[in-house]
This record gives sequence, C-alpha cells and structure tokens, in this order.
Amino acid sequence: MAETNTQPDFLTELGRELTAVWTTLRAESQQMGVAIRNQLRQARGAKLDYIIMPLGGSLPERADPPRGFIERQLPLPPAPLSLEQLNRRLQAVADADNVKGVLFLFRGFQLGLAQLQNFRRAIERLRATGKEVIVFTPYLNLPHYYAASAASKIIVPPSAQFDVLGLQSEVSFYKDALARIGVEVDVVQISPFKTAFDSFGKSEMTPEFKAQVDWLLDDQFAMLTSDMAADRGLELAELQQWIDRAPLTAAAALAAGLVDAVAYEDELAAALFVAEEEKEEAPGDEPDDEEAKNQAKLLPWDEAAPLLTEKWRKPSQKLIGVVSLEGVITMGPSRQPPLDLPIPFLGGESAGEATLVQLLRQAEQMDNLAALILHVDSGGGSALASDLIGREVKRVAQKIPVLAYMGNAAASGGYYVSAPASHIMSQRGTMTGSIGVIMARPSTGGLYEKLSVNRVTVKRGERADLYSDVAPMTAEERQVFWDGIMENYNQFKQEVANGRSLPFDELDPICEGRVWTGRQARERKLVDSHGDFVDAIHQAAELAGLPHDNGQRLRVVNLWPERDGYLPPKPFAAAEEIGRWVFGERLRDLSGQPLFLLPFQVQLW
Repeated sequence: MAETNTQPDFLTELGRELTAVWTTLRAESQQMGVAIRNQLRQARGAKLDYIIMPLGGSLPERADPPRGFIERQLPLPPAPLSLEQLNRRLQAVADADNVKGVLFLFRGFQLGLAQLQNFRRAIERLRATGKEVIVFTPYLNLPHYYAASAASKIIVPPSAQFDVLGLQSEVSFYKDALARIGVEVDVVQISPFKTAFDSFGKSEMTPEFKAQVDWLLDDQFAMLTSDMAADRGLELAELQQWIDRAPLTAAAALAAGLVDAVAYEDELAAALFVAEEEKEEAPGDEPDDEEAKNQAKLLPWDEAAPLLTEKWRKPSQKLIGVVSLEGVITMGPSRQPPLDLPIPFLGGESAGEATLVQLLRQAEQMDNLAALILHVDSGGGSALASDLIGREVKRVAQKIPVLAYMGNAAASGGYYVSAPASHIMSQRGTMTGSIGVIMARPSTGGLYEKLSVNRVTVKRGERADLYSDVAPMTAEERQVFWDGIMENYNQFKQEVANGRSLPFDELDPICEGRVWTGRQARERKLVDSHGDFVDAIHQAAELAGLPHDNGQRLRVVNLWPERDGYLPPKPFAAAEEIGRWVFGERLRDLSGQPLFLLPFQVQLW
C-alpha cells in the first residue's frame, strides 16, 4: 500500500498559523502606534476648533483610479475631491476628541440630487457624534442651500442672495428643425413613457411625457422642501412662501431664519469665536497675542490632519470589493478621458462591456472578497452590453452577496445590470426605473439632396440596408424593429421579475419606460433601501456576515481595470455626420440597435 504524503497538509497548516500570528502582531502594533501618537498629541496640547474644508466641483462618489505614467507627465488639473475621500476625512474628525467640528467653504459645485443627499448624509453622520458643521457659502441657489441646510449653522456674506427658486425641467424638440435641413428620425419605442428620443421624433411633449415629468418634479420638490424646512426648524408652508418670494437679500434671509449669520470669509474666525470661559484649553494652548484670543482656531485639513487624535479599529480579515459602472453603457472597453472636455457628445465617460466583464470576473475569482458593491451611475445604453454585464453580476452573486448601489441615475440599462443583485440601495432622489426599450434610426437622404449629393446603394441581401440612413423606415422595417424591441423588453422584464421576485405579468404598470425617483421606486419594490455609500458598505457587510460595529474597520477595495493606455473618442467626420452631431458619437454607433436608455434628467438649477 502506497505511503500517504502529508507534507503539503503540514505546510498548509503551518502557513495558516504563521499568517494568523503575523495578522495578530500587525494589529497589536497598529493599536500601539495609535496609542503612542495620541499621547504625543495630548502632551503637545494639540487642540483646535474647526477644520476648514473648501468644497467645490463635481464631488464624484468614488476617487479616480491612480493616474498612469503618461498622465502624470501631463499638466492635468488635480483629481477632484470625492465623497469617498471626504467621508474618510469626516470619520477622522468624528474619531478625534481634540476638534470641535468642520467649516465647509462652498466654492461652487454641480451635483445631482442623489449626490446632494449623500453629502447631507455625511453631515448628519458627523453631527450625530456631537461635532459641529458650519457652512460658509456665497451661493444660495437650490443645490447649495439644500446641502448647507443640513449643517449646524449657515453663514453667508452680506452680498449673497437667497436664490432658491424651485425646480424646472426644460425639453427642446428638434423634429421640425431637423426636417428643414432634410433629416428625419424614425423612433420605435416600447410605450409612450419611453421618451428617450422624443426630442428628435416628436414636435411637442406628449401627455405621457408631461405626466412623467410632473410626478418626478412633485416628488423631488417635496423631498427638497420638507428636508430644508425640517433642518431650519420652519413650517413647510412657511419655507415654500419664502421660495415663492425669492430672491431675497442676505439680510432678509437672516431675518426669515433661512441663514444664521452674515459675515465675510475673513471674519469667520471671529464669528465662530467661543468665549474663554466656555473653552476647555489644554496646557500650552494659550494664544500668543490679544487679537488671537478673540479668534476661533481654524486650520485647513492638511495642517489639521496630523494633529487629530485617532481611534483604533480592528480591521476585518475579508474585503468588500467595489466595481464602478459610470457613463453610457457600450460595447468594448470603458473610456474615461483625463479631461471632460466641454465638447458636445464627445466628453464624458462610457462604461464598456469588455472592461466591466473583466472586472466582475476578477471579483469572482478573489477568495478574500466577502461581498461586492456594484456602484452604478448610468442612464443606460446598449441593450446587448447591459445584458452581458448583467450576466456577470449574476455569476458573482452566486458566490458572494452583491449590493447594487445607485448614484444620481441608475435607470434603463443601469437598472438592468442592478436587477440581479442581492440588495439594491439608492438615494431617495436617485433617478431609476425606465424599464423599457427604444431604438432610433436617422434618415439623412433629404440632407444629401439639399447638398446635391447623389448616393447610390448596391446591396446583396434583402435587409442589407436595415440600418442605413438613406431613407425613412418602411412599414416592414418598422415591424422588424418592433419585434426586436418587444423581445428585448420581455427579456428585461424577466430579469426584473427574477431579480426582484415580482410577478412577470404584473410588471407593466411600473415598467414600460416609466422613470421613478428612488423613493417612488422603493414603494414599487424596485429598490430595497436608501442611503449613501457608507450605508452601502455596512449593508454589504451585514449581507456577508462581517462584523461592522464601531470597533471594527471594514476593508474596502476599489477594483480598477488594467490600463493599456488612454482610448480617445473617435474624431468627428463630414456630411453624413449630421446624425452624429444630433445623437453623439456613441449613440450614432448604436443607431438601429435596441437601447436601454434613460430619457432625461431633471436639473436642480
């Protein structure tokens, strides 16, 4: 009888024991390091009032991937501060016992409603620890005021103007204008609520389009006003009256209780000063001169961070992975230009199927991954690409819990890829749903006639010119496209029925292209819960059975694609490119293909 070789088992067991010992020693050394640093800070009397954090720009949810060698050599602007980085900073402030709070200086930002709610959630979490949050803002339009109202105190300069005017949605219709230059757009849509190409295929807003805009604006306005009224201690009707009377001067806003103080930025240290008898100063913390005695101690983050006392948390052994899907969903690799150029239809990100499939397969093969968060901020795109990505989501979900976390928008194709997840979390203001299919095919034959260009087509195959833009659709072609989008729509509904455990035959009233806010979607069982990304991390930990109390530090890792070089968008070309000018490069490439595409986005300006 052959002798059994036990050496591999012995080595495996030894490796596990050594790993456990090393993990324990590393954790103990980290804990000791935190204790020593805190003692040194306390001995130095490192104490301050507020940490200054300027805030502006796009404030993306996740930090950008590390820049490659070539990008680091270019004179690119610094990467924007992300909510991921901001939450880490605010957690450090919450943990420190030698700082009173944070002073945000608003520098002008452009955020969607879900991003604003995420920022407010971060403030709410910090204030719950007993810290103060002060906002100084020269901007008092709706998005800035909504963000500021969650703070303990709002301070504005004397010349600021309360410009919270409400919401509006504006849609332009190009059908008649395009007809004047000889361009016609044929649209095949699953229902009148799937309005992604109404701007090109219709001359005015349909009743279904108007109804959809109305229910979105109603819910968004209700969320905004009720939150701001509660934050400011005002009756809802009173706040709405002030909105209807806006704009207001800073003095009028102060008298109405809409802001707390009026001061210039250079007066903030004095405005935030706390009387000496109310302060608990550490030894050696006495100011050097009389003027400094009447000033709150304010430091920017870079100077304050090394002074903050820390709180040690035991790190989890397992990881929570994050895969981000942002931009228009397309076939091929993702594209993220180093600069989002302000060129119509050429700037912005695309979420490529090839990139997302590889990232999800990478996550599937990671043995130390306890759960995956699929961060979706997309209005959809290619039906084919969405299905291929959705397939990989289902594969990962068979192995570990997958939580779909929705950003400003996760609709149509963005909802399709989210449907197989174990749990779907959105913000109350996320734009989601739009479960339906649409396609469009432009016809530029009239344009060529106006240009005296004679195009001659020779074909082999009865439908070789099915996607051609030479002439408008025939009745037969329209039927072909209709059959295709019906098949895709039924497939979409089946994915929703399976992922959400909803009866297939009862889905049409919440589907057929209807767009919902996150709050409306939760009422219709399309979403499980609301929260920001930190809430999503804790929910993913709960799904995975990871400890996530205040004594634990959850380890979260962003999964990035391999970088083989920057993929630039394709260049513009000539006359037949009127379709590309109208639709944009990516959507022109999808012309005639079934699309899972969000129809519109409500702006808060």
